[in-house]
Amino acid sequence: MNEILRLSGEAAEKAVALRRAIHRHPEMGNQEHKTSALVVKTLESLGWAVERPVGTAVAGTLKGALPGPTVALRADMDALRIDEATGLPFASEVPGVMHACGHDFHTAGLLGAAMVLSRCRDELRGAVKLLFQPDEEGDGGAKRMLEAGCLDGVDAVFGAHVDPDLPAGTIGVKYGKMYAASDIFKVVVRGEGCHGASPSEGIDAIAIGAQVVTALQQIVSRRVAPTDAAVVSVGTFHGGNQLNAIAETCALEGIIRTLGPETRQKVKGLFTDTVEGVCKAMGAKAEIVMRESYPGVVNDDGMVGYIAETARRTLGAEKVAVLTEPTMATEDFGYFTQAVPGAFYKIGVRNPDIGAVWPIHSPRFVADEAAMGNLIAVHAAAALGSPKKY
Repeated sequence: MNEILRLSGEAAEKAVALRRAIHRHPEMGNQEHKTSALVVKTLESLGWAVERPVGTAVAGTLKGALPGPTVALRADMDALRIDEATGLPFASEVPGVMHACGHDFHTAGLLGAAMVLSRCRDELRGAVKLLFQPDEEGDGGAKRMLEAGCLDGVDAVFGAHVDPDLPAGTIGVKYGKMYAASDIFKVVVRGEGCHGASPSEGIDAIAIGAQVVTALQQIVSRRVAPTDAAVVSVGTFHGGNQLNAIAETCALEGIIRTLGPETRQKVKGLFTDTVEGVCKAMGAKAEIVMRESYPGVVNDDGMVGYIAETARRTLGAEKVAVLTEPTMATEDFGYFTQAVPGAFYKIGVRNPDIGAVWPIHSPRFVADEAAMGNLIAVHAAAALGSPKKY
């Protein structure tokens, strides 16, 4: 594995340059034209077979000299609608758009792994597929890539995400549930409008909507076990258009986040029962529209064990952290782990010496590029190993 580290160190310098180029020119979901063109150009120069499966997505394949499994590695490419405030010399040149979630780092790291793997083809057992995915921050490019057949014939899938809470270069692994599932809802409460001086002649949709919001908070606090995890958030509330009239309708929108498929189904059922029950009790009607979003990331424990052991052998045990707490954030890599055994892991990018430590999605988020070599090394080592045995 010392050879992997050496090659990864050499690749890291080129990958950092690519990362800075991508960071300067961030692109929103499904608009990653320059980024995907750069990915294609780089892969083709390294001898990878390149496909364009759907939209701006890119898939690269390298077949090894020896028989073995097919391993997929994924990186996302899209940016966020955020004005950058880092002051970096390679800061975004696109007003209002920034790589504030580290997807530029992910893409460059996977290209760095492509550089290493192209030099290790004689040692590669089976094949490697690199998946460069659009629109993780939007409607879920992973699902579209899955539907396009990008995981057909794949035996294991891996991906990584930057983490400013971990020291630069540390690999964080999490067994089991890692990211929450999400479901987006809209509720319209329909009452009866009337004059504001005579509220008893109508059915006040705003008052009932307020009761709905309050009741929804009791789903998590009283109906979900403390050992499970769920969040019900109402993000918008709109009702009425006349200050001296009782509103006939009001609408509220938000998101449900849950860990694990059982909790997800339970909370969605409780949500519907609560909204309909409150409205019925107060004489109103409820219209509920719920859109199923990301399924959550539930890692395969065997694949997590494989990544942990691979990282220890490659980087040393001191560079591997076993994470105990899942996150209620969402990540569409869960579509891949639903289809194929896999694991999502973290790459630490925290270094207080380069400035204040800001969270992802902050306009001041800065990732320590010193972590790039370790990300490349673990990606490459995972592809060169034999995950099937775990």
